[in-house]
Amino acid sequence: MAKVPFVDADLCTGCELCIETCSDVFEMKDDVAIVSDPEGASEEEIQEAIDNCPVEAIIWKE
Repeated sequence: MAKVPFVDADLCTGCELCIETCSDVFEMKDDVAIVSDPEGASEEEIQEAIDNCPVEAIIWKE
């Protein structure tokens, strides 16, 4: 099984940096980010969103 991005809603502050980085993967729902399409960007682009998250709310799940 491939790894997919996951947003921990309890940690997410709704800053939208992940959406600015990968709008085809992440979107806002109820003031927190969610993964709308885990295959909407390359692994490198998703990793950039993970690395830029100020509260480390995004991780890879397998």
